[in-house]
Amino acid sequence: MQLPLADMVRPKNLEDVVGQKHILSKGKVLYNLIQKKNVPNMIFYGPSGTGKTTVANIIANCTGKRLYKLNATTASVSDIRAIVSELDTLFGSQGALLYLDEIQNFNKKQQQSLLEFIENGRLTLIASTTENPYFYIYNAILSRSNVFEFLPVENEDIKKALIRATSILEESMGNVKIEFDEDVLDFICSICSGDVRKALNTLEVCVMSSSPDKKGNIYVTLETVEGATQKKAMRYDRDGDSHYDILSAFQKSIRGSDADAAMHYLARLLCAGDMISACRRLMVIASEDIGMAYPMAATIVKSCVDSALQLGLPEARLPLAEAVLLLATAPKSNSAICAIDAAMHDVENMNTGSIPSSLRDAHYGGAEKLGHGKGYKYPHSFENNYVSQQYLPDNIKDKKYYTPGNNKNENAIDAYWKQVKKDK
Repeated sequence: MQLPLADMVRPKNLEDVVGQKHILSKGKVLYNLIQKKNVPNMIFYGPSGTGKTTVANIIANCTGKRLYKLNATTASVSDIRAIVSELDTLFGSQGALLYLDEIQNFNKKQQQSLLEFIENGRLTLIASTTENPYFYIYNAILSRSNVFEFLPVENEDIKKALIRATSILEESMGNVKIEFDEDVLDFICSICSGDVRKALNTLEVCVMSSSPDKKGNIYVTLETVEGATQKKAMRYDRDGDSHYDILSAFQKSIRGSDADAAMHYLARLLCAGDMISACRRLMVIASEDIGMAYPMAATIVKSCVDSALQLGLPEARLPLAEAVLLLATAPKSNSAICAIDAAMHDVENMNTGSIPSSLRDAHYGGAEKLGHGKGYKYPHSFENNYVSQQYLPDNIKDKKYYTPGNNKNENAIDAYWKQVKKDK
């Protein structure tokens, strides 16, 4: 019986894992822990198909510990006790690692049954969850574990996994050659919403359902993928111009406060399965185009994006539609992007000068002799928590980077500070 493709290509070392560079790149915390073979109790949090089980397998292999796997949707306390009973046998001589999938399905009593064994070190626990661990996991487990968030995998990384999987499939099928229409792999990446397993399963179905030619080779067409996934391909050109045109129109429609057009372009992205691009662009828009006119927009949009990533499509369309409508109907201000771009331009293109001595760190021996901190006025000691003093370096002391936008929120802020500074 042949294994599913996703299991056949499961990486056995960190170098073959795609995505998760924020925790698995050389020098990152999780990478270093695995290399040193000193692995603590951990909770892996993130959407399906992002590598949580794969990394747990790699950890078990690297540390030499016997790996036990349980799924909290079907496991019970008796299953945990059965594992513990083996720890004093030859099987547990190197220590044991318990990978508990979907731990959020364990109730409080079931989670508490783990405490004794992870406290005395007999078991090293790696628990995975698609839900926010701070809402669903017992505090005593959380306090004894390190939480690592796994993010949806970027399309370019998923494509690497598909190319590697194709080579493995060719070899397993007797060195059959597998070729694709130009846009096939890009389309598969775009519809899997950051889920590598889903992309691999789609690839496998398409290859297995394609008829070989006279030489036994297989050619997968875009129509085959559309039929297998029941999704219509958005035909991007080689450079991705169509894709970026949609994203551009999406942002410009929100910036122009056209809720209907913004909803249309969101629909295009979601119908192509490209939820990740929509999420990223919405978070950019919240700060770039709404900004100080409605600062809470960034927080609300982040919550909507988090909900979408946890739900997955089709339900993800609901929080994303809410975020689009919020941003499209919100007052607009680009004062934040203008301010930071102007400041970065000066830092990169001119000698801005030294930090004023009064602002330098004075919390160490010898700072007073250097004059660091001398003359600094603590604003909270003054009326309205404000006192006039120089903060910018001498070379740019009169620079103005922030110009308040003409909207209710920034007008109120501007009026407040003009009054405070006038009183001084």
